[in-house]
Amino acid sequence: MTEFRNDPADESLLADEGPAIEVTGLTSAFGDHVVHEDLDLVVERGEIMGIVGGSGTGKSVLLNTIIGLRRPQAGTIKVFGQELDRASRRHWSELEQSWGVLFQGGALFSNLTVRENVAAPMFEHTRMSRREAYELADLKIAMVGLRPEAAGLKPAELSGGMKKRAGLARALALDPELLFLDEPTSGLDPIGAAAFDELIKDLADSLDLTVFMITHDLDSLYAITDRVAVLADRHVVATATVHELERSDHPWIREYFLGPRGRTAREARMGEDA
Repeated sequence: MTEFRNDPADESLLADEGPAIEVTGLTSAFGDHVVHEDLDLVVERGEIMGIVGGSGTGKSVLLNTIIGLRRPQAGTIKVFGQELDRASRRHWSELEQSWGVLFQGGALFSNLTVRENVAAPMFEHTRMSRREAYELADLKIAMVGLRPEAAGLKPAELSGGMKKRAGLARALALDPELLFLDEPTSGLDPIGAAAFDELIKDLADSLDLTVFMITHDLDSLYAITDRVAVLADRHVVATATVHELERSDHPWIREYFLGPRGRTAREARMGEDA
């Protein structure tokens, strides 16, 4: 059993070894509609884990359950060794600071500038002065490849790609160890999507991040993931590298990875590696 440090009060309560995420026996349902049943998943520290599955397999439900936005019907979830159902208020505060989330579309506050959006988690979770928070926010904005002048813009003034980068800067505001991404390249053109993939990979490597990434983008799976978890039949039916999944005999996996789009993504990646 993991033992958490709790003395002195300012020491971390989260385990510094073991998996980043452990999901065991998870059941998620909406009324009589069961989305997940006895689902298991382990995400190791430092890996980029892709999450794929057909429509209705509960990819976003799984993400929202792991970060505590919805309560499962059964099962346990541990993040950095801390079981969510047993987390105290102090545990939750530390957990929320240990992860960052990029929701679809960026989910920026429409009435705040980019700088104010990125600084918002700092105001909520730290005692930084406004000047310190804004200076750090500007650093995060630069880190994701946005120009300095973007800091003063409102979300309505940003392109789709800029909104995603601004949302990513906010997700990184508190220097998290774990990054959740929900369809990060959706809506981007191929060049923009490839650039965003490269950015995620570079940040994961330089910041030693663990990444949990929901995506339908086969190019992203081939380009940056270490492993991919496949949701089907209410379970995680496979967790493996994309090349191992190409050899799977599961019908949905074969159709997804060996169909026309999968072949195109694989050939493009092979061409880059040649």
